[in-house]
Order: sequence, then C-alpha cells, then structure tokens
Amino acid sequence: MKIGILQTGHAPDDLRATIGDYPKLFAQLLDGHGFTFETYAVVDGIFPDGPLACDGWLITGSRHGAYEDHDWIPPLEDLIRAIRDTGRPMVGVCFGHQIIAKALGGKVEKFSGGWSVGSTRYSGELGEATLNAWHQDQVTQVPQGARVVASSPFCENAALLYGDQIYTVQAHPEFTAPVVASLLATRAPGVVPPDLIEAATRAVDTPTTAQAEADRMAALFKGTAK
Repeated sequence: MKIGILQTGHAPDDLRATIGDYPKLFAQLLDGHGFTFETYAVVDGIFPDGPLACDGWLITGSRHGAYEDHDWIPPLEDLIRAIRDTGRPMVGVCFGHQIIAKALGGKVEKFSGGWSVGSTRYSGELGEATLNAWHQDQVTQVPQGARVVASSPFCENAALLYGDQIYTVQAHPEFTAPVVASLLATRAPGVVPPDLIEAATRAVDTPTTAQAEADRMAALFKGTAK
C-alpha cells in the first residue's frame, strides 16, 4: 500500500542534519506496517497528479499557519476535498490536522492561551494518550461530520475522526525525545516562553503512546480500524 506524504514544512536545518526531515520521521513511525511512501513537498509547490496517485494520504506538520496566505494552501485544500470525495483514507498531524479541518469547513486560529510543547496527556473516546505536542494554533470550530475523539485541558479539539476515512491529531506522534530536545534547543528560544521550555525539557524523556497512535493510523489506512 502506497502512502502519499504531503509535506507542508521542513524541519530545522540542525534536525534535518542529525535526524532527518519530517517524511523520514513518519516513515519510521509507521515502520512495520508494510507501507511504501512517496513524498510530495507541497510547501515547495510539488503536488501529486491527483487524489488517486496513492492509496492513502498523510499531511505533515508545518511552521506555517493554516490561515496564512501562501500560494500552495488553496490547492492543498482542493486536494484534501478531492481525497475526501474519492474515499481514500487520510491522516493529518498538527498542521495537517488543522488544514484538513479548515478545508472541510472548520476554523483554525492562533490560540490565545499560547503554546503547548513537549509531553502532553490526552483523553477521550480513544482512551488515554501521552504524546509530544508542538503548537500554538488550534482547531477552534469542528467541521460538520467530524467528531472529537481526544482532548486535553489546553486543546479541546485535539483529535478528530471523520467517519472511518479521515483521522487527524494535533499532537506529534512522530516526535521522539531526541526530536523534541532538538526543537527545544533550536526553534523554541525567543518563541516559546522560557517556563514552558524548562518544563518540556524536564519531561523530554517521558514515555509516549506513539506506537498506539501509529497502529491507529495504520488501521485507518488499511480499512481495519474499529
């Protein structure tokens, strides 16, 4: 099964040099499920021929906002709706979670409560989860037909399920402890408040439920999700 990775941003240079760019992180997260991957750097204007080019689709995180004015965002939203219309499975993570919601009628905003970085606990229909977060923007209005399946005190709409076809999550299951440590050292200073950086640094080695999240994504791709 071929999964098309729609890359909406690039990792910082230091992270790319030591760990790799975002598509590599997702390939590692989903390793063992029998998938092959093809990356389309939509952030650089590189798009697939259409929604049937791959068997399933995954939209990555990004430093950009879903509400920002970039040439590649409108065609990405068109592609999201086209994928939805074909019935192909689709997963969105962080920015991917947000842009899918926006494309399908929801609303995304810069959250007035500030940033969430590092180890974060979630609960809801899917049970308890601990994942690494890295965001300020949030889905503030859920699209019609989607249901909230995970929340935290900071992020009400932390994961959304659209029938059995689309699953999106605000947190980053692909972010391991070394990834978060690198981001805290290179991207956070001057952007994220120092107290949040300190707290996330203390918790950087907290075990996550990323494997359960990967299994959930794989089951959706394969059409075996319960």
